[in-house]
Amino acid sequence: MSAEVITFEAAVAQLPPEWPHDLFSQVQARVKAAGEKVVVLDDDPTGTQTVHAVPVLTEWTVEALCHEFETDFPAFFLLTNSRSLLLPDAKALNIEIGRNLVEAASKTGSRFAVISRGDSTLRGHFPGEVEALAEGLQQRFDAWTLIPYFLQDGRYTIGNVHYVAEGEFLIPVGETQFAQDATFGFHASDLRQWVAEKTEGRLTADEVAAISLEDIRLGGPERVTERMLDLPPGAVCIVNAVSMQDMNVFTAGLLEARASGRQYLHRTAASFIPVRAGIPPRSLLTVEELNLPQEGGGLFVIGSYVPKTTTQLSHLLAANDVSAIEIDVNSLLNETDRGEEIKRVIAAVDLFLDIGDDVAVYTSRRLITGDNAAKSLLIGQQISAALVAIVRGISVRPRYLVAKGGITSSDVAVKGLRVKRAMVLGQILCGVPVWQTKEESRFPGLTYIVFPGNVGGPEAVANIQNSLRRTE
Repeated sequence: MSAEVITFEAAVAQLPPEWPHDLFSQVQARVKAAGEKVVVLDDDPTGTQTVHAVPVLTEWTVEALCHEFETDFPAFFLLTNSRSLLLPDAKALNIEIGRNLVEAASKTGSRFAVISRGDSTLRGHFPGEVEALAEGLQQRFDAWTLIPYFLQDGRYTIGNVHYVAEGEFLIPVGETQFAQDATFGFHASDLRQWVAEKTEGRLTADEVAAISLEDIRLGGPERVTERMLDLPPGAVCIVNAVSMQDMNVFTAGLLEARASGRQYLHRTAASFIPVRAGIPPRSLLTVEELNLPQEGGGLFVIGSYVPKTTTQLSHLLAANDVSAIEIDVNSLLNETDRGEEIKRVIAAVDLFLDIGDDVAVYTSRRLITGDNAAKSLLIGQQISAALVAIVRGISVRPRYLVAKGGITSSDVAVKGLRVKRAMVLGQILCGVPVWQTKEESRFPGLTYIVFPGNVGGPEAVANIQNSLRRTE
């Protein structure tokens, strides 16, 4: 299939029907019998957007990992926020985590499998941090899999081409705004060509393997196992997928290949994770389940610059009773003005929260970039640091907190709220996870909503604010 815009309906019509047998219960039983803990290294906190009732850690000392290995949870997440780092720092972080996992597993007699969770629109340090993770784990992997499929926001891989859904249409990812990212931009939509692009030709497109939808839907788990066992040493293998049943079939075949002694390292988006960990789906969280206090105002911290976020912000401010505080990014990037701008925003947030208003704090919408990827990343770090300073500076506890954008939500959690371990309760919207903070955080028991920058329709943020309004 060529990399062209196509309707989802037309794309699916060209495919074989899904594998007819339900495999999730079989996968779940096999995962439990294997006794492995699934460890997910998440390059921003949005990877928790498909799971529930599992912990997420923002530290990875051997002691913390030993504790987590001894719990009964099927999986846990390590929030690395490596997408906000320069490549050398991201690699060093992955090596450190890999080594600590090996040491903690040895001390506790635990077995584990690792997933490197990355962005479904292909922004991130690939292959660098995956290579570093493999080095830290001190383990020979027979192959890597690349699985950017993410059902909850319409990311599909068909004919090795990765697509982003926009309404009824599927847009090749290389033709979207995500491919123009100042730090992680790319050209290719065909994932074989994308791997060649990102490895700077060390792997050619022809050398990249793929498990097709025909393999999955016509051959089933047995064909997947056969394809996985046939991969040459060191291969990178793309996995095509359009549905969660495709994930179930692939995972069943993968587990059979692993039972033969093969080892695989996975770079994936979020939809693979619950299947691999045997976590069943659950319905969206209700307002009643969140058990929010009746007093106080909610706080929205919006740092993401993707066009979808800007559209959602406009709907939030236009359609709802929200007190708006715009942060002047030019002032944040000016050392003379930075401190005063942060103080101004903190005072305004405290004032509005104290009278029970919902508050939206957002960066001015003109994107400022550097003249290369590293300088653009550093500008983003400066802006995120200011958002952290604002959250740390407020004195009034929010009724709940919504952070919009991957890097923003990570920095707000780790540096602003001082979260070391939180529980993922589930999702409030498809692809939008909800955490509950623990005792060590700045606001224990806070409902913290991690809203990815590129998820949801135009009114999604406004709908959350409306649904969480206090009842009189």
